[in-house]
Amino acid sequence: MTRTVDRRDVAEVLDRIASFMELQGEQPFRVRAFRSSARAVDALPKPIQDAIDDGSLARSKGIGPSTMQIVHEVVTTGHSSLLEDLREQVPPGLVDMLAISGLGVAKIRMIHERLGVDSLPDLEAAAREGRLAALPRFGKKTAENILQGIASLRRASEYRLLHHATEEARHLTTALNQLPGVVQTQVVGDVRRRMELVQELVIVLVADVPPAEVFRRLADLPGIHELAGTDERVVTLRFAGGSSAQIIVTTPVNAGAVLLEATGSRAHLDQLADHAQSKGFALHGAALWRGSEFITTPDEATMYRALGLDTIPAELREGHGEIEAAAAGSLPDLVQAGDLKGLLHCHTTMSDGANTIEQLALAARDAGFQYLGVTDHSQSATLAGGLDPDLIRDQAETIDALNERLDGFLVLKGIEADILVDGSLDYESDVLAGLDFVIGSIHSRFNMSREHMTGRLLSAMDNPYLNIIGHPTGRLLMARNPYPLDLDAVFAKAAATGVALEINADPHRLDLDWRLAARAREAGADITIGADAHGVAGLANVRFGIDMARKAWLTAERIANTKSATEFVAWAKRRRPRAGG
Repeated sequence: MTRTVDRRDVAEVLDRIASFMELQGEQPFRVRAFRSSARAVDALPKPIQDAIDDGSLARSKGIGPSTMQIVHEVVTTGHSSLLEDLREQVPPGLVDMLAISGLGVAKIRMIHERLGVDSLPDLEAAAREGRLAALPRFGKKTAENILQGIASLRRASEYRLLHHATEEARHLTTALNQLPGVVQTQVVGDVRRRMELVQELVIVLVADVPPAEVFRRLADLPGIHELAGTDERVVTLRFAGGSSAQIIVTTPVNAGAVLLEATGSRAHLDQLADHAQSKGFALHGAALWRGSEFITTPDEATMYRALGLDTIPAELREGHGEIEAAAAGSLPDLVQAGDLKGLLHCHTTMSDGANTIEQLALAARDAGFQYLGVTDHSQSATLAGGLDPDLIRDQAETIDALNERLDGFLVLKGIEADILVDGSLDYESDVLAGLDFVIGSIHSRFNMSREHMTGRLLSAMDNPYLNIIGHPTGRLLMARNPYPLDLDAVFAKAAATGVALEINADPHRLDLDWRLAARAREAGADITIGADAHGVAGLANVRFGIDMARKAWLTAERIANTKSATEFVAWAKRRRPRAGG
């Protein structure tokens, strides 16, 4: 079960180096250089070894000779000597503190220098004892926020992000499929239901040999640190790196019942058991029974059909009315990846992206899309290289020239404009009028009150050039809580004005999440799925946005970028003032 170093591992090392340097007081340009190189590596559209071999990594924006040396070292040895040196100079606990929302480098340095705090336990003690609140520019409220941040970090450590869990599951199922006697593998549980945070990796093996024989062969896999049994058909694998996975083995005749039980949430399974009882069946021991008669269920469709239900998509098995809908034949025709015609929310080398407009366009076209919506950062986002009006005009000329050369594919002119504190966008109307569509996002002042933050978004939606609210709640999974909002007011205003709310598909955001997207749907708001891609590799983010949309019971008709390019531009411009009006 050992694995080679991938681009995510290398990007994490480079980002970690930047964090250590920042805490050391290194020159800001050096810190930014390492952050930029981390993004470039993470955005690679191919395995990192291939990018090294063909020279494309060395040619990437943000990658210099010194960075390449570090990349080579990490890929070949699995570690970085520079990072190890920095760890000797900076307590790792200080870097951990950077993950606490609102606790920046200056405050961490002061905490370390004034109080001698260099770990999260020490920080928690200082906050509880009042020492933190006594520091200049801290106070009781800051100390309370830090305690909340520490609690959030602890909860987060119990989970994996969905895209990490998906990748781990892919590697593991590849190995499990090779085991003699295994005829099918299926990732189940949180991953199959596409929960944005995954607590446990669970895989069902359908085998034509006894479970004990499968477990014996499991123990021979490389990288297994421990194999702990819980009953005759379930074991937990623990790997040398500290991760784990639960393995469930079943026979083919009962695969449907086992898959269903291992996939559904507790609420879904409880409601399903009640429904089964009403039909004269019982669910016991991960099997379906009619009295003392065992009912064979070779697949889930057979199981649902026996209970008089349409097959419920895995993403909907949350106990939110899906069983009633399945009984009535009214389950929605959920959006699918192939329904998306356009890729929106994409950043290029003109701001903080790793690839050019043309590179993104060709990759999107090759992936089967019909158009790409370029939305680089706006002029307020100086650290992200935001575009001033002159650069927007330059980019428009580049896009026009590219569209003349592309056959059957269109690049749309957009921007991710900052929503300022007063709710205005950071461009005048004449600049926005020259674009095909506009995303408005909040990138600053996250600590505003609920009333003021809500007013900020509501005011932005009055701008007739605004089409989409990007990552509407501002959350970063396991890193930053959503900012306070009256979401009912936001959803109602979006529905009334025709401004769409984004499901931002960056797997660190997934914002709106599926629960809120369902509420937005019920309120009548339009939805878009935005990749928030900062490179070619990021275009694949859309699959996680599709996951959130499906969990929110969304159909293709409710998502604006399932429209053709012509239809989407017409949709985006319908709110604008008429010429001469």
